Amino acid sequence: MGGLLNATFGNAAELIIAGIALSKGLTNVVKASLTGSIIGNVLLVLGLSILFGGTKYKEQRFNGTAARTSAISLSLAAIGLIIPTVFHLTAHSSPGGWSPLVEQKLSLAIAVVLFLTYFCMLGFSLRTHKHLFRSAEEHVEERGRQWSRGKAITILLIATALVALLSEFLVGTIENVRDSVGLTEVFVGVIVVAIVGNAAEHSTAILMAMKNKMDLSVGIAIGSSLQIALFVAPVLIFLSYLFGRPMDLEFTVPEVLAVVASVYILFQISEDGETNWIEGIQLLSVYVILGILFFYLPEPQHVAP
Repeated sequence: MGGLLNATFGNAAELIIAGIALSKGLTNVVKASLTGSIIGNVLLVLGLSILFGGTKYKEQRFNGTAARTSAISLSLAAIGLIIPTVFHLTAHSSPGGWSPLVEQKLSLAIAVVLFLTYFCMLGFSLRTHKHLFRSAEEHVEERGRQWSRGKAITILLIATALVALLSEFLVGTIENVRDSVGLTEVFVGVIVVAIVGNAAEHSTAILMAMKNKMDLSVGIAIGSSLQIALFVAPVLIFLSYLFGRPMDLEFTVPEVLAVVASVYILFQISEDGETNWIEGIQLLSVYVILGILFFYLPEPQHVAP
């Protein structure tokens, strides 16, 4: 529940930033920020958490069953990204076989499936099979001065409102920064916007890992990616229709490969339920390599309908 709450309020920033960008017509930045958030949480957030936690503890344990269950659900998101891209590449090569309207309908249908799957996942982890998500190690609860539930919710809501205000300024500077520095929309979305939008997860996951609460740290990192893929992405698809700017789930091939690679290495890391600092380095190395790819990747050429 702690990981879910942290991921939800942390992704509120991502949803607000993407929603404002979507309303301004920055669709490519929004789509890139989705894939950037997925790979950022899996590789950057989890990598830093494992690295910093590993500097204090030789080995850290977490619930491997819960991590693998979430990773399998995350692979569904990868499939959801692959299908529209494969459809676009296949149909576009067929005479008269491609149209933006058909692609939007395909993406909308997939978004509905992902959206419903997310709530099934919540029911599985919080109700029917919550015993599978118990902590690998029982932690002694910290006693002392704690906020009341009302105060905690109020602070979270105020922070979310401030994020909404600051997001307006952030989105307003994206185009200026992109033009002045010479960065592509894909790099800004995958790296810059994703890092800013996931700042909450970065700090909390690292702090929990340094307290040897690796279950919570892993839950935050993987849970946030899962929520982005199965909840935030479909919600943005629905919002795009309200804004009169229908968005599809057709991503560039490098973006799809980045998500698939992230899910693959996540399976490898979560297999034994243990982590050490070198695994954090390995995750970060993959993230840096992907960052270099997106930095040098030229702006995609979109064919006019």
